[in-house]
Order: sequence, then C-alpha cells, then structure tokens
Amino acid sequence: MKRHRSHGSGKFDRSALGSCGPDCVFEAEVLVFHPENVHLGDNVYIGHRTILKGYHQRTLRIGDGSWIGQQCFLHAAGGISLGRSVGVGPCVKILTSWHGEVGRSTPILRSPIEFAPVLVEDDADIGIGAILMPGVTVGRGAQVGAGAVVTKDVPPYAVVAGNPARLLRYRPEQAS
Repeated sequence: MKRHRSHGSGKFDRSALGSCGPDCVFEAEVLVFHPENVHLGDNVYIGHRTILKGYHQRTLRIGDGSWIGQQCFLHAAGGISLGRSVGVGPCVKILTSWHGEVGRSTPILRSPIEFAPVLVEDDADIGIGAILMPGVTVGRGAQVGAGAVVTKDVPPYAVVAGNPARLLRYRPEQAS
C-alpha cells in the first residue's frame, strides 16, 4: 500500500517564487506550495495565514494591485489567474480540482481527479467566505457576495450572491 507523503512545510523564500513584483506584502504565516509556479504582480497584498497552493504543472497568477485577505485558500491544480486590482475577502476558497465520476463500489478518494482553471478578471471583488468552484470565470468588475458558492460564470459588472450564486443585478458601471 502506498504511504502518504508530505507536500512540505509551505515555508518559502521570496526568491523562490516564479515572479514577484515590487512592493508585495506577505503577512505572517502565509504558506506557499510550489513557489516556482506562483507569479505575483506589483503591489500585491497577501493576508495572514493564507495558503497559496501552487501546483507542479499549472500556475497561480495574481495581478498588480490585488489584495488577498487573511486565511484564504487558493488551490491552483487546474490553474488560477486573478487580474489587476482584484479584491479577495478573508476566508475565500478558490478550487480548481475535484474527484470525477466513480462507480458504486469505488470510494470517492480513489476516483480520478479532474482539473479546470479559475479566472477572475480585473477589478472584480470576491466577498468574505465565498467559494469559487473549478472552471468558473468571474467577469471584470463583478462582485461576489459574502458566503456565495460560485458554480457558473459571472458576467462582467454583475452582482451575485447565494448558494449556488445567483445574479442579483448589474453594477452601474456595466459596459454598454
């Protein structure tokens, strides 16, 4: 039987990151896995106890001027790209993998893992405790409400909330 193995401590040296622009802030107890595949733009803030889980095959990219709140979990197995000036509230989870279909006698833990990227476009805001599921795109300037579970794409300048997230309205800045 195969034994479990560790993915490491998550402690990192800034120079090990794939790229890191100037004026980036890492608060206490931030953990980074596969730092070589984590790319940060200029002036990015990463809050206390956040986990940036890079992946050995895909990348996690965070654009200039973005803010990631404390205790977030960004799992980039399928790839994550956050645009410029994206706000991510505390305790947000961004997931890019899931266990696929299994037969009745197959435990879920032994089912194949599938991957899909998550894209959050420029100027979007993700509310506290929201969860973005694999394969979704959050459009430019969109707002995701606190605690929302986003299972489908969010149009630009939309406001969504709930579980599953539903469209509430469009922001006044909506492009014409």
